[in-house]
Amino acid sequence: MTSPSTAQVSPQTLRKVIIAAGIGNFVEWFDFAVYGFLATTIAQQFFPSGDPSVALLKTFAVFAVAFAFRPLGGIFFGMLGDRIGRKRTLAMTILLMAGATTLIGLLPTYAAIGVAAPILLSLIRCAQGFSAGGEYAGACAYLMEHAPNDKRAWYGSFIPVSTFSAFAAAAVVAYALEASLSAEAMGSWGWRLPFLIAAPLGLVGLYLRWKLDETPAFQAVKQEHAVAHSPLKETLRNHAAAICCLGAFVSLTALSFYMFTTYFATYLQVAGGLSRAAALLVSLIALIFAAAICPLAGLYSDRVGRRATVMTACVLLMVVVYPSFLMASSGSFAASIIGVMMLAVGAVLCGVVTAALLSEVFPTRTRYTASAITYNMAYTLFGGTAPLMATWLISTTGSNLSPAFYLIVVALMALAGGMALPETSRISLHDSGAQTKTSVRSVKKC
Repeated sequence: MTSPSTAQVSPQTLRKVIIAAGIGNFVEWFDFAVYGFLATTIAQQFFPSGDPSVALLKTFAVFAVAFAFRPLGGIFFGMLGDRIGRKRTLAMTILLMAGATTLIGLLPTYAAIGVAAPILLSLIRCAQGFSAGGEYAGACAYLMEHAPNDKRAWYGSFIPVSTFSAFAAAAVVAYALEASLSAEAMGSWGWRLPFLIAAPLGLVGLYLRWKLDETPAFQAVKQEHAVAHSPLKETLRNHAAAICCLGAFVSLTALSFYMFTTYFATYLQVAGGLSRAAALLVSLIALIFAAAICPLAGLYSDRVGRRATVMTACVLLMVVVYPSFLMASSGSFAASIIGVMMLAVGAVLCGVVTAALLSEVFPTRTRYTASAITYNMAYTLFGGTAPLMATWLISTTGSNLSPAFYLIVVALMALAGGMALPETSRISLHDSGAQTKTSVRSVKKC
């Protein structure tokens, strides 16, 4: 009789797993991007003020609050996922995330209920951040624990595909609404539509996730009665070094991702002098390009291994970031596209290999908890602060190219952390963690 740990997952099941894992990630990042794209409109509805800049700052402050709750959500859902399974935990995260996003679309504005409106918006954003903390690492674990050992990065690359696609979809929706609706209609009801899209997407995702089976790796752990009783305690006791080393590399993933997807549209306008429409178009082209090359990056990582991919990503970003920012500040539309695409290649390589490493570095018993802590701490510290750091560096140094040097410094730290990890590209995840425990013990001190 074939055990869950050795059963071959069919291509049909893998396709369903990719869709089920990716749809929650899509909802998460679609909401994130829409909130950013419609920040000025949201500011008018929830933070009316005589000074528009103050209202906008309050809007982004609520946006930032969600990041503070990501590590907490990562710990909570990580522990839950390691105790009751990936499938049921991911059903909870998508239900909470889609429900919270839909509530934003239904929320009364300041004009209707006064100060209660921004308070409710803040609480809902906290719920979104909390649920998002358990989404990405869990989706990666769920997909990786189904994928064959020699194609994990390729299958895992569809998680970053859903991320970049979500940003692209949000840009298209926001641009279409602003182009087709009057300012009055946009302020009255138009801004609500993108958030309400989360309701049907969330229900579809919940249905898909509930219909699928638990992962073979977690089923094997349950059959062996090896489920961790205290996954957080076990994680901190046994995998602190791996968390530090992998976290150092994920910091570059977070920084390059946010610079490429969030900050660059602003940089093209401020430093390059492009119009808002032109900057959004450049970003949209780059996002579609990034989504398209994710599977190629996965194939590359499966062929050359994780350590070689880590080195390629770090070195590539250090080499291209300066000319990328230089071209983006030139004011040329064509040069801006080339510059942002150069940065996109490095960001994609980082994102794809991170999706694989999050599951490969840690054993099945504590995989969800350890990977969620690593991912969310790095993204909170280096991702959420990326636009702020870039703006501060430019204002302090007077150089529009200073964010490029910041990324180079982080890339050096990431290279040191990533190269301290063992090669994990073909290890088996379909066990109780014995093999991965052996691998993690070989992590060198960062």
